[in-house]
Amino acid sequence: MSDNLLTPEIEVAANKYAGKPAAIPDKFWDAETQQIRVEALLGSYLELEKKLSGMMPSPDTPDDRLRILRALGVPETAEAYQVDVSHGLFAVDPDLNGRLHERGFTPEQVQMVYDLAVEKMVPMVLELADEFKAEREVDRLVAAFGGPEAWAEISRQLLNYGQKNLPPEVLSNLACSFEGVMALYRLMKGNEPLLAQESGQGTSENAGELQSMMRDPRYWKTRDPAFVAQVTDGFRRMYAGQ
Repeated sequence: MSDNLLTPEIEVAANKYAGKPAAIPDKFWDAETQQIRVEALLGSYLELEKKLSGMMPSPDTPDDRLRILRALGVPETAEAYQVDVSHGLFAVDPDLNGRLHERGFTPEQVQMVYDLAVEKMVPMVLELADEFKAEREVDRLVAAFGGPEAWAEISRQLLNYGQKNLPPEVLSNLACSFEGVMALYRLMKGNEPLLAQESGQGTSENAGELQSMMRDPRYWKTRDPAFVAQVTDGFRRMYAGQ
């Protein structure tokens, strides 16, 4: 007689499930055919589906639907939604909230709609607005310089001049608007003080401050007389005696 009476039974049990995938429960595995018991699996699924449908029955009446919505957290009115628009890009839209409320949106889902608008729609709208503005600005420049051919030549001259005489960030700021390009044109024609490059001779401790002032919209956009005079006087003092 064997000293270990359990060993043969353990080996037999282990062999029955030797080919069974680890994710398949034993009750769904046919040890003889080494296949999944599809009928048992289907029956278990149908039983589970029946239990789940009993837990959340389909609403048969408006009152049933209302009870389900309240259970999910949908408020009684659309005005009760507390939407965070602290980003300041747009305000809460009562009409949108009303339509979302009609569809049974929870507060979390409504907030997600607004958050997605910030993440996806706002950048797209801003990009389109920038493209439209850029086209309008180019049209203004073409008209100001007498037509497309004249503007193409002036544009080339302005770019060469700016690259040789202005820090890259100043040139970039001036080149992004009609007013900035016109300020750059005045610089090229000698009607504005030249902004020196920040490298070696010809600069001073005030050069950085003057560069910052030239990037200010009051200088290149609105052309505030007092502000422009302040910048001009600063350059005159910086280059006095040179």
